[in-house]
Amino acid sequence: MLMRTDPFRELDRLTQQALGTNGTLARPSVMPMDAWRDGDTFHVEFDLPGINPDSIDLDVERNVVTVKAERPARASDTELIAAERPRGVFSRQLILGDNLDTEHIEASYDTGVLTPAIPVAEQAKPRKIAITDKGEEQRAINA
Repeated sequence: MLMRTDPFRELDRLTQQALGTNGTLARPSVMPMDAWRDGDTFHVEFDLPGINPDSIDLDVERNVVTVKAERPARASDTELIAAERPRGVFSRQLILGDNLDTEHIEASYDTGVLTPAIPVAEQAKPRKIAITDKGEEQRAINA
């Protein structure tokens, strides 16, 4: 049963903020993610439930992908009964290898999941190299 009034709630909240024990100050807000490679594409999924797609920024600079999102704070005149969902600005960076093509990243957002797809760079894909030998016919060797 939730109590409507609690004389110690405000004192507890202030103590938690000061000591960093309420979870919002003690641990950074993160975006859980999964990442995998499927054929010639590297996929990432970031969990961003309740985030407005207009507040999501996906930037790439060199080989660093940065995801920023914001869940706005509630109106200050409301009386919170429970506040476990982090609010504010979230940011996460991924450092990508040189074998990915950051010029052709595509991303989608569906049911609270941001999904960037990053293709493998052409120079990182396996290819055959022709070898010639003096006086013999040309043959191919896998690289």
